[in-house]
Amino acid sequence: MTSAHDGAHTPGSPGGRTAAGATPQGDPGPVPPARTVEDVDRTPSSLHDLEDAVHQLEHDAEHRPPPAGTTTNLVVAGLVVALGAAALVGSLSLGAGSAGNPGSGTWPMILSLAIVVLGLALAASARGTSDTERFSRSSWLVLAGLGTMVVFVAVIEVIGFEIPAALLAFVWLRFLGGEGWRTSVITSIGVVVAFYLIFVAALSVPIPHLF
Repeated sequence: MTSAHDGAHTPGSPGGRTAAGATPQGDPGPVPPARTVEDVDRTPSSLHDLEDAVHQLEHDAEHRPPPAGTTTNLVVAGLVVALGAAALVGSLSLGAGSAGNPGSGTWPMILSLAIVVLGLALAASARGTSDTERFSRSSWLVLAGLGTMVVFVAVIEVIGFEIPAALLAFVWLRFLGGEGWRTSVITSIGVVVAFYLIFVAALSVPIPHLF
């Protein structure tokens, strides 16, 4: 005479079969998918990148020059105004012209006025500016850039803008910007060609030029 279970035992009964729909004894259930190497390395990599960024910020903060004071800001603003004024005098000597008939000094005059306005704005905000730095070795690069601009304005009337503009762009890219020789040369020539095609060939602006 058989039992009600007909020889089948529920899970956990030794020696019997597993009932339909029941989980076999000792079966741990669904096995989660295996983690790949990318999954294992993703979090540590992100943490390492974050740590590297924090260390870089700390390094930059430690080696950053001390902030400049109000006096230094006023001196810089005065130099900018003086540079703009000198360039303005030179551009007026080229002939400013008018809005309908621009002269050789029209665009230099506009740039000079912009520099003067910028210098006055720097002077007005000298007391409240706190993100400037004291003069350091790298500050001389800025002064060198301003000096090359003065030379550019001085010689453009004598030999045209092509050679001075190419040399100015090359010096700024190679020695002030740290670009490579090939990039500096190609970019400098490209800037001069584009300037010539736009202002001389297309707009017929009377800028001193050789060709």
